[in-house]
Amino acid sequence: MNGLSRVGVAATASAGMVVLASAVGCRSSGSENAAASSAQPIGIGALAPSSIGPPPPTPPLREGMVWIPSGALVAGTPRDRVPRIAEAEMPGEQVVLDGFHIDVFPYPNEEGAIPLTGVSRDEAAALCAARDKRLCSELEWERACKGPDNRVYEYGDRYRPDRCGTGTEPGLRPSGLRVACRSDFGVRDMHGGAFEWTSSPWGRGTGDRLATIRGGNGTAGEVVGRCAHGRGVPPDTKSRTIGFRCCAGPRNNDEVVLPVRRGKHLESIGRLDDDLAMRLLDLLPDEARTELRPAGAPGIRRSWVWRPVGNEEISLTSVCSGPDRNPTCGVLVTRQDLGRTLFLAWASSGRAFPTFKIEGDPRDLWLLGLDRQGSYKRLISYAWGRVTVHGIDRRVPKKR
Repeated sequence: MNGLSRVGVAATASAGMVVLASAVGCRSSGSENAAASSAQPIGIGALAPSSIGPPPPTPPLREGMVWIPSGALVAGTPRDRVPRIAEAEMPGEQVVLDGFHIDVFPYPNEEGAIPLTGVSRDEAAALCAARDKRLCSELEWERACKGPDNRVYEYGDRYRPDRCGTGTEPGLRPSGLRVACRSDFGVRDMHGGAFEWTSSPWGRGTGDRLATIRGGNGTAGEVVGRCAHGRGVPPDTKSRTIGFRCCAGPRNNDEVVLPVRRGKHLESIGRLDDDLAMRLLDLLPDEARTELRPAGAPGIRRSWVWRPVGNEEISLTSVCSGPDRNPTCGVLVTRQDLGRTLFLAWASSGRAFPTFKIEGDPRDLWLLGLDRQGSYKRLISYAWGRVTVHGIDRRVPKKR
């Protein structure tokens, strides 16, 4: 899908609290905070002192708008959840946002009206300003979508395409047709129709010249329909698939800043330390133990790092049993997350020490194996954080 990427953490200067993580970050778009953020790199942060007292009173409700109270947004998607877009989504970091108002429906914010599209970001901002409102920041948009319990989708944590009509190309329909397409805050139609402009830059990698859009629709509805999903597009874009909705009140100035780290798609690494090796062997599934046990005690032979997309590193560990001249082997696929080792998959390579080949797309990794019928290959594919091991393919690529 065009524009899909695979974000970082955020800081909340406005609430007197800073919550930062090392691989990702957030910045404030306010001039004073921007100057401060440029003076030191984003990294591990500490909690700043904050006053303790009663919460601020809820401001008067505005017609056609929902009040989003101050609170914590778990931004993006944790590394142990799927689907997830590693190059474009915060790894489930907490951001504390001040309260704000947001329109119930996309502009013109009228139930039964067709949302307005075909305007640039500046034109959308001007239309909001004419109503004494403003464009939402992307983190405000995400909090309004996730609700107080930080749902994956506005309606819950399990994908249900019928709720918002997701899983098709973005299109236009009257606001309010799908009553169940609402967040727990009462904001409606955030997915299933057109994408929506935000006032935020696309702060992933080198995308500062792009603007962030949220919501919308797409054929990969399980991915696009999540509250964490966004895209970066030129701010002067005018498309029938991009509209907007307005927010009101002081803007939360926190913005996503995510370095996108890449490297060799497949890289051999040195010997694993004994503790890590034991933890990996403990993760072997019953399928692997059954296959390896007849040949003897399993042991680790070699390891690699697979980088199918930016900000994603997957460990491939060769586990074999039996003598070198007649081994029984396979590959343990894992991910490291904050000191934890997460099991992803097991792929047998039969009677051959595992070797790999990438034939184009780095998200497609071919494992070469051997059994009594001869040589084979099997695809290990990556998509949106998931790793899938496919069946045996006898069409073995020729050695170069």
